[in-house]
Formats: sequence, structure tokens, C-alpha cells
Amino acid sequence: MAGRDSALERLALAAVGAVALTAERLDELAGELADRGGMRRDEVRQLLEDAVTRWRGEAARLGEQAGENLAGLARQLGLVTRDELEELELRTAQLEHRLRLLEGPRALS
Repeated sequence: MAGRDSALERLALAAVGAVALTAERLDELAGELADRGGMRRDEVRQLLEDAVTRWRGEAARLGEQAGENLAGLARQLGLVTRDELEELELRTAQLEHRLRLLEGPRALS
């Protein structure tokens, strides 16, 4: 059992670095780990692919959370986002256009 635990530990450590691995290197790593850990190559490859998929998903979620946290901080500080600023600029331009349309006939009279 100790040998299998050691193999699983090596697999976990290898999977941490596998996030940035190419498919070719992932195959090589799966082969090496399978030889050392007494597991089938396809099993190791699937474990690595699953780990990479989960970690990429976690990284995306962490990025989204960080963005939400920054947006919340900006709101607390009274700052506006680029989207909010662009929307205000558009609304201002629309109001200015409407005002010019309303003022146009009066200026001629």
C-alpha cells in the first residue's frame, strides 16, 4: 500500500505541473508515472487530464471571483467601470443630439 500511496503522491505532484503541459508531454508523463506506479498508462493519462480540466476550471473561477471582488471594491470607492463610463458617454451624446433637435426650430424662429 505504501508503494501505491507514493505513486499517487507523485501523480498528484505531477498533475500540478501538468496544467501547462502539451498533449505530447502529457503522454510521456503518463507513461513514466504508469511505469513507476504500477498503473495502466490510459488510467494515468485520464487522471492527469481530469486534474488539468479541474484546475483550469478552478483558475477560471478564481479569475472571475477576483474580477468581481475588484468591481465590488471599485463600487465601494465610488469608482465607475469602463462599461459604465461608456454607457454614460452614449447617453450624454443621445441627450445632446435630442437637445439640438429641439433647439433647432426655435433658433430659426
